Amino acid sequence: MTPATPAALAEALAGVGYLADDGLATAGHLALKLGRPLFLEGDAGVGKTAFAQALATATGAHFVRLQCYEGLDAAQALYDWDFPRQILHLRTVEAAAAASGDRPDTAALEASLYDRRFLIARPLLRALELSPCVLLVDEIDRADDEFEAFLLEILADAAITIPELGRIAAGTPPLTVLTSNRTREVHDALKRRCLYHWVEHPGFAQEVAIIRSRLPEVTERLAADVAGAVQRMRQLDLIKAPGVAEALDWASALAALGARELDPDLAAATLGAVLKYREDSERVRAAQPWAAS
Repeated sequence: MTPATPAALAEALAGVGYLADDGLATAGHLALKLGRPLFLEGDAGVGKTAFAQALATATGAHFVRLQCYEGLDAAQALYDWDFPRQILHLRTVEAAAAASGDRPDTAALEASLYDRRFLIARPLLRALELSPCVLLVDEIDRADDEFEAFLLEILADAAITIPELGRIAAGTPPLTVLTSNRTREVHDALKRRCLYHWVEHPGFAQEVAIIRSRLPEVTERLAADVAGAVQRMRQLDLIKAPGVAEALDWASALAALGARELDPDLAAATLGAVLKYREDSERVRAAQPWAAS
């Protein structure tokens, strides 16, 4: 089900716990309406991956995730043959033939080894076979140039050809959401085929709302204190500025310790939930961004 307007999509996403701003809701609506891939860039932790998951839930689509990494190739992303099961099948047929005294039909046996039941569907093939589907290609900037070129072909055709089985085409092409933390520039050829949206860190009010929505056990005062402190951390010269995910982790950790508001001692003691570099922790302890909360 495709929501009729960007506002309707934002409402549907809110219903599954994702608060999207107008720009992201519009980009998602257009991707659904036009059947175009959606390319999301932004700092780590701003909610790009969570958006794709929420989009699938809100629209009632299947969700398939392909996590990219250096060295990812077509076989790991598309399909593979289940070699152990093929060998077991071969031995079973040979044993049955030996028991009956018959000679196995070599051609038929070879053909049976490449039956669909022995095919292991990796994320891209699963996304083609499931309909409707939201395919998340997560952190495409971590993959190699060769994989980008391969992905372009899959997105263009919404189909693949398996030599032993033939062509497999999607009944309904999956809605593809690609994310990038911009560790490297993704090629223009891929970006041109996508709608593009830069996902910003949320403003203060939106971040408070996100924390309260995702963590209802957190008090309104604590949510505001955490959001304010995190907003000020992002203004510091940090190696890795905290995203929404880190704000949620921090609020969750504080709530687990029984905090109802953010006091300086508890804030300093729990920085490991929101910052992941020693240098950042030292800089934040010196700045004390929670002092203004």
